[in-house]
Amino acid sequence: MDSANSDQREAYSSRNLLSGVLFGLGLVAFIDETIFHQLLHWHHFYDKSTTDIGLVSDGLFHAFSWLATIGGLFLFADLKRRNALWLKRWVGGLLVGAGAFQLYDGTVQHKMMGLHQIRYVENVYIYDWVWNIIAALMLIVGIILILQTKNRKAD
Repeated sequence: MDSANSDQREAYSSRNLLSGVLFGLGLVAFIDETIFHQLLHWHHFYDKSTTDIGLVSDGLFHAFSWLATIGGLFLFADLKRRNALWLKRWVGGLLVGAGAFQLYDGTVQHKMMGLHQIRYVENVYIYDWVWNIIAALMLIVGIILILQTKNRKAD
């Protein structure tokens, strides 16, 4: 890799991170919406009202996830066009965005606010632990990747 490409990636370091975070947040929200809301019917985004309200909340949640995903991809395309994509940093951002969203969902939305549960079963805590452990692992790996690219020339 030549020095000009490395300098370009350094100049757009924070944009690489932002693009990855937005894409990761949108991607994990999209997966949650598609698998747990639509295919498995385990819950809606907001389960404290009627099914109709739950479906409307799912629609708004789905729109949010797509906005984040598309925004992240537009930034990604711009980074590629400028020859400034720093893939390791971008993947770190993706994992941080995905893990942060999932941990927020599993702790704040599920437990603190009680908007919905992962699944309405007798022993939901098994699902909670798996959900939050996966979120924490994504966050940890993402933070490690970001720290490895901080103050270094693009690899």
